[in-house]
Amino acid sequence: MARINPEFTNELKKFGAFDTNACYNCGNCTAVCSLSDEDNSFPRKMIRYSVLGLESEIQTSLDPWLCYYCGECSTTCPREADPGELMMSLRRWLSAKYDWTGLSGLLYKSKTASAIAFLLLLVAVVWFAAYEQFNIETVMHYGHFFEMAAITLVFTLILLPNIIHMWWLTVLKPGIKAPLFAYFKATSELVVHMFTQKRTLGCDDSQVRWVEHFILVLAYLSLLFTTVFLNWFSSQSVFVIVLGYVESVLIFLVTFDFIRRRIQKNDEVSKYSHPSDWLFVIWLFLIGLTAFVVRLFIDFNFLVNNIWLYLVHLIVMVQWALLIVPFGKWTHFLYRSFAIYFNCLTLAPQKLEKQADAL
Repeated sequence: MARINPEFTNELKKFGAFDTNACYNCGNCTAVCSLSDEDNSFPRKMIRYSVLGLESEIQTSLDPWLCYYCGECSTTCPREADPGELMMSLRRWLSAKYDWTGLSGLLYKSKTASAIAFLLLLVAVVWFAAYEQFNIETVMHYGHFFEMAAITLVFTLILLPNIIHMWWLTVLKPGIKAPLFAYFKATSELVVHMFTQKRTLGCDDSQVRWVEHFILVLAYLSLLFTTVFLNWFSSQSVFVIVLGYVESVLIFLVTFDFIRRRIQKNDEVSKYSHPSDWLFVIWLFLIGLTAFVVRLFIDFNFLVNNIWLYLVHLIVMVQWALLIVPFGKWTHFLYRSFAIYFNCLTLAPQKLEKQADAL
C-alpha cells in the first residue's frame, strides 16, 4: 500500500517548485508534450503523485528524467501551475534522494550552506598556496594532481554509488526482471544519449538549444581530457595548445549565451532559475574563461608574476569538482543519461513478452 506524505509539496518547494496544488488535473500538459506517449504520460502523472505526496512512486519513476523541459507545458497551463518547473524540481529532489552523502539536498535547499561550502574551499586553496609560499610551479603541479585525483575519487566514492542507488530504486525495487543481455544491448543507448542528448530533438522548441548543449558537452569533455590527460598548461605541443584554446572558447561562448538568456528571460525555460542553475552556468563560464587566460599568460610568460590568475582558476576548478559536479546540477547530465539506460531495461521484459506472443 502506498504511503502518502501530506507535506511533500511543501518539501518540494524548497527545491524550486511553485504552487503544485494549483493543478486541477486537466491533462493539458500531457496533451501538448511532444515527448509524452503511452508509456510516459508526464508531466501529468508526476503532478498527481506530487500533490498526493506519493514519494515512493516518484522515487521509483524515471519520468522526471525523460522530460527535457521545453517549457510548452508551462506556457499552455490554464492554471499557471508551471508543470515544467515542477519536473525540474523533481529532478533536484531525486538527485538528493540518490545521494548517499545527503549533501545534494542540503546544498539545493540552503543558500547559506552553499555559500559556506564555496567559501571554505576558496580559503583552503588560498591557504595551500600560501603554505607553498605561492610558488607557481609547485601550486600548478599540485593543481594538476588534484584534477586527476578528483575525477577518480568523486566518481568512485560519490557518483558511482549514487548511480547504483538509482538503479536499485528504479529497476530492482519495482521488480523489473531485465535479462542480462538487455544490460549490454542498452549500453549503446547510454553512450549515445550521454554524448548527444538526442532525445531533446523530440521537443517542439527551437533546435538551437540541442546544438548548444551538444557543443557544450563535447567541448567540456574534450577540455577535461586536454587539461588533465594531455596536461594543457604544461604542454609544448602546438596541436594540444590550439585544441585547448578552441575548447575553452567554445565553453565560454555557449555558457555566455546561456547566461544571457537567463538574464533576458525571453523563453519559458529561462524565466525561472534556481540558484543551482546559476551556479552551473556561471562556474562553467568561468572555467572556460580562466583556462583560456591562464594558458594565454603562460604563452606570453606573464603567469610567473601573476599567480593570482592561476589561483582564481584553481579555486573555480576545486569548487566545480567538489561541489557542483557531485552535488549540483552537473549530476543531471549523468542521471538523465542513465535514466535512458534504465528505461531500456524496464521495457525489455515487455518487448520479450510481445515477441513471445507473436511467435
